Amino acid sequence: MKLQVSNSPHVRDKTTTTSLMRDVIIALLPATFAGWYYFGIRSVLVTLLSIVSCIGFEYISRRIMKRNNTLSDLSAVVTGLLLAMNLPVTIPFYMVIVGACFAIVVVKQMFGGIGNNFVNPAIAARIFLVIAFPKAMTCWTVRGGSWFSMQSVDAVSSATPLTQIGKTGAPSLWELFIGDKAGCIGEVCILALLVGALYLMIRHVIRPWIPLAYIGTFAILVFFFGHANVFSFKDADFTLLSTWGDLFHECGYMICSGGLILGAFFMATDYVTSPLTVKGKVIFGIGCGILTFLIRYYGNMAEGVSFSIILMNILTPHIDDWTMGKPFGEVKEDAKV
Repeated sequence: MKLQVSNSPHVRDKTTTTSLMRDVIIALLPATFAGWYYFGIRSVLVTLLSIVSCIGFEYISRRIMKRNNTLSDLSAVVTGLLLAMNLPVTIPFYMVIVGACFAIVVVKQMFGGIGNNFVNPAIAARIFLVIAFPKAMTCWTVRGGSWFSMQSVDAVSSATPLTQIGKTGAPSLWELFIGDKAGCIGEVCILALLVGALYLMIRHVIRPWIPLAYIGTFAILVFFFGHANVFSFKDADFTLLSTWGDLFHECGYMICSGGLILGAFFMATDYVTSPLTVKGKVIFGIGCGILTFLIRYYGNMAEGVSFSIILMNILTPHIDDWTMGKPFGEVKEDAKV
């Protein structure tokens, strides 16, 4: 009998990195196709360019660093797809390549490759692009024009529906839910995102602790405190939210706008950058919800999902230290030998 010695946990399972990444890709397809439907042929090109660029940079960087090829694990494809879903369709193509380079080379490979990055590569790349190219990253399009047109049809330099609540002509909750609104390619269709999230949970790829804690915390804060400060958005024609219907409407509007659903289910649940324990996952989700609320209502930007998740990614090692159980048979430090 051959004795195998390895680190815990000692679990035999057929699940591999490749199978997990394949499930994530399948789960992202409904939202990807919805984004293609709403934004036209250019969104297809942005998505494909992002994926191909991430694959290319992974291959080149691994060769330069003299490491084995890891393209078969599909993690570069997932990063490219997630990055594309976080981009506006009007973004110049060279910026997509720059973002892919930052995600793969700087955030992932310079820290040792998959499993060693301390923040989500796609989120970090999105934040980098927002800081480096703020105008291009805040130029949104709404549905209109020919699907095959390469022009930025109906492009407006403004924020997503987050800043339109209370304004005349703002999209309805139903339009927000099905995706008929301005925004990034993969964040607009909440229905498609939920279908993908349900698939991941059925496949046991993710657990609901982080998304429920994240969205639940954010919704509670919006319900009890958001309406009191809702006048902070610039140029909004608001009336005092004084009925229960108004409060629920604001909660639904804030949840269905921006990248909250995309971030909660597909990026905050990243295995590498999220806590290991259930208690840790709940703490992580609550922290994301609080930070997203504070940034949206008290910060100088409408969106706060990416910054919230990446800040909690940094705290993940500490959360694990606080919530991990003590090993069986551990000797207390003050015990006499």
